[in-house]
Amino acid sequence: MDKDDVTPERPPTFEDGQDIRDRAFEFACCVVKFCENLDGGGGIGRLMVPQLLSCSLSFATMLEEARAAESDADFISKCCISLKECRESWTRLRVCKRRRIGPSHHAQELVQESNELIAIVTTIIKNKRKNVAAKLAAKKAERLARRAKTAKPPKREYEFQIPNS
Repeated sequence: MDKDDVTPERPPTFEDGQDIRDRAFEFACCVVKFCENLDGGGGIGRLMVPQLLSCSLSFATMLEEARAAESDADFISKCCISLKECRESWTRLRVCKRRRIGPSHHAQELVQESNELIAIVTTIIKNKRKNVAAKLAAKKAERLARRAKTAKPPKREYEFQIPNS
């Protein structure tokens, strides 16, 4: 990936998913640069610019929104939307590469990076879903254990009597 700004805005901590958000931001910046080349070239490339910009920027912004998710379900939803946007970017970039629209080496780098980002976000979603399912199963097991602990023994319908001997 081509980075114009060598100095990061904040030091990478790689905590709480910062690495993927930084990569998504860099990806979006590189797509903007690629689109500047497309726009300057005119023709079909110029027509592709708005949609390519939209999906690549949405990918990065949805990952940032996921960081502030209100629940696990909200986090998963935002990541899924982000994944869809990244897949759209990947497809549009592949078209540019195949049809030789824009600088081909730049298109190849962007296709590769978007492919890696798709794999990473897919893994994040799968892991989060697995963790949520495990958390729900643990809560259910805890509830059942509490019920079993506080449950009264079943009442007998009859009374057992020992006969006199």
